[in-house]
Amino acid sequence: MSTVCEFELNGKQEIFEFGKVAKQANGSVLAKLGNAVVLATVVSEFDNPVEEDFTPLTVQYVEKTYAAAKLPGGFIKREAKPSEFETLTSRVIDRSLRPLFPKGYVYPTTITVIVLSADKDVDLQVLALNAASAALYTSNLPIKKSISGVRIAKIEGEYVVNPSSSQLEDSTLDLYVAGSKEELLMIEMKAISSEEMVEVDIEAFSKIHKTNEMNEDQLVEAIAVAQEALKESNETYEKGFESVCKEICEVELVEFTIDEKVINYVRDNYISNVKEALKKLAKSERATELKDVAKLIAKDDFCVSNEIEFSTVYEAVSIVKREAVRAMIVNDKVRADGRGLRDVRPITIDTNILPSTHSSCLFTRGETQALVVGTLAGPKDGQMYEILTEKSTNVENFMVHYNFPGFSVGEAKPMFGVGRRELGHGNLAKKALEATIDKDYDETVRLVSEILESNGSSSMATVCGGSLALKAAGVPISNLVAGVAMGMVVEGDNYSVLTDIMGLEDHDGDMDFKVAGTKEGITALQMDIKLGGIELSVLKEALLQAKEGREHILGLMEEASLEIVPSEALPLIEQFAIDPSKFMVIIGKAGATIKEIIERFSVSIDLDRDTGNVKVSGDNKQNVLDACEHIKTISNNASSRKDNPKKNIDFEKLYQIDEVLTGKVVRLADFGAFVELPKGGEGLLHISKISKQRVKKVEDVLNVDDSVEIKVLKVKKDRIELASSSL
Repeated sequence: MSTVCEFELNGKQEIFEFGKVAKQANGSVLAKLGNAVVLATVVSEFDNPVEEDFTPLTVQYVEKTYAAAKLPGGFIKREAKPSEFETLTSRVIDRSLRPLFPKGYVYPTTITVIVLSADKDVDLQVLALNAASAALYTSNLPIKKSISGVRIAKIEGEYVVNPSSSQLEDSTLDLYVAGSKEELLMIEMKAISSEEMVEVDIEAFSKIHKTNEMNEDQLVEAIAVAQEALKESNETYEKGFESVCKEICEVELVEFTIDEKVINYVRDNYISNVKEALKKLAKSERATELKDVAKLIAKDDFCVSNEIEFSTVYEAVSIVKREAVRAMIVNDKVRADGRGLRDVRPITIDTNILPSTHSSCLFTRGETQALVVGTLAGPKDGQMYEILTEKSTNVENFMVHYNFPGFSVGEAKPMFGVGRRELGHGNLAKKALEATIDKDYDETVRLVSEILESNGSSSMATVCGGSLALKAAGVPISNLVAGVAMGMVVEGDNYSVLTDIMGLEDHDGDMDFKVAGTKEGITALQMDIKLGGIELSVLKEALLQAKEGREHILGLMEEASLEIVPSEALPLIEQFAIDPSKFMVIIGKAGATIKEIIERFSVSIDLDRDTGNVKVSGDNKQNVLDACEHIKTISNNASSRKDNPKKNIDFEKLYQIDEVLTGKVVRLADFGAFVELPKGGEGLLHISKISKQRVKKVEDVLNVDDSVEIKVLKVKKDRIELASSSL
């Protein structure tokens, strides 16, 4: 017999049904909101503990296309590799629920969320987390705290809790917060750009791009709104689920402890060695220096006589190291590399160092180094992807791809496929940069960040390098974006906020958050809180300290941007407008004419039927200009069908091959001259057909308004090619 719990939250009816399906799992629930239905299950193997000191938790969020009454796209009609959205949603659930597991819980655990029915107006990320938390809270695992997710939008200056998809389209903010009724555990935020009409004079308006950055006060205000919503939802869930919670299973929480005598021995006799190792650890994320200290200690008389194993010694060294790091930060206000709490490591910036790429930026901050490479392409060259609730395929025209090879941290391992961490870091950088790109810019942009060296926050190095790579590629952006990784160490009532954390501080600290933004405000934020919540006043202090670091980095980036020399590999783009009714003449029968132009001049051509805009791009400047001239000539030779459909010139009826004529030169191009013909229309006299002798420049032989005697070389219905009558 199933049990149904119904709640009214934010004006929406939420239904959770327990005991109906997946009853062999430790916990399961069918969660319904609108027409969306998700199944969340939790399974933990109490009889199969791992030996290491960590919680082996796996989270999978899976979308089934049948949930939206459609088949999977592509040749294989079965769901296979997770989409980027599925992977990122799995990460969101993992980061929100992992802090709930008690220390010493070493039992393999899998949380699975499957979308069974979709609704385009329901936020599946919020519903998925709430369902996963409900399954975990009511299971027999030793966890009795509800976690929920909430999304905050800002529409016309007002905050909206859990907006629909259509409402989010009108928002200038996308803020996702996960937490309990008392604590914030995970925050993700991005600014959403918009366009605004501004009055230029009495009768004219101009459209301007707005990045919609948020300042620190506004962001804290929005998070406070989310915190109130989380308090309400979690109190409601905990009270409503009370009757369906399973009896807690008594499982052993393994204590990974070592003899206090070993720790004291290391602390009393080798603290100087540990502190010396810390200076070297500040230069690398690898722990080889600590292992060397542990090897030294393991060979001394105390360890040999007491038969203390190396693993025990190494763990004692790690404990003493953590104590030393935290004490230096909280008590001495100094860090392992000698920096103050607010200091940013030295930064060097080199732009367009790769001659054959459209743009590149090598951004180095301390021992973290990102090479970000930009590539431009046409609007149709973007990444095709599918959204579960939409029938048609979408195209992503701005991509940020992040790669983290083993050599960046001195590890001897090959490069495999993209992992969840790499997708997450690339997505964060994309959020930070996307709002600054002009909304009218419709070209495809791909940024690839190759992490060449890493010791703390390579994702923020990607943001800085990516912003400069956009500028170097000539992409219209409102402002440069800089990112900085912040940390926090808390000891009792004392705490210290750190700017530009390195790997050592990330590992031994209590909070890790990354802030990116322009000089006007924050465009993206990601926060994971390890210590079980944070006061909003402390968060605001950390954000203001991050602003100092961000502005320092932006100053260096502004200086570097002044020295950008555009890459010679950048494609040239020319745009002009013609009568849209003449597009069919340019395209030709079955696309023959436009294909011929593309092949002849090695260019790409985009035609906008609504505006009449023609966009020609290519790597060779002269070829682009010549293609533009050729298209304009074809257009000039074709009268507007809208104005008079019978006036289109039919060259085959007016002229014959080898016919000799006298015409007037009307335009010169590097590849030839355009000649006005006596019976109407214009023809091309190619540079190779002007004279028997080789002609280097057309203007050496012909001028505009010259009369020339020519003969018809080739003739088609919509165009004609000419040669000098002397040939």
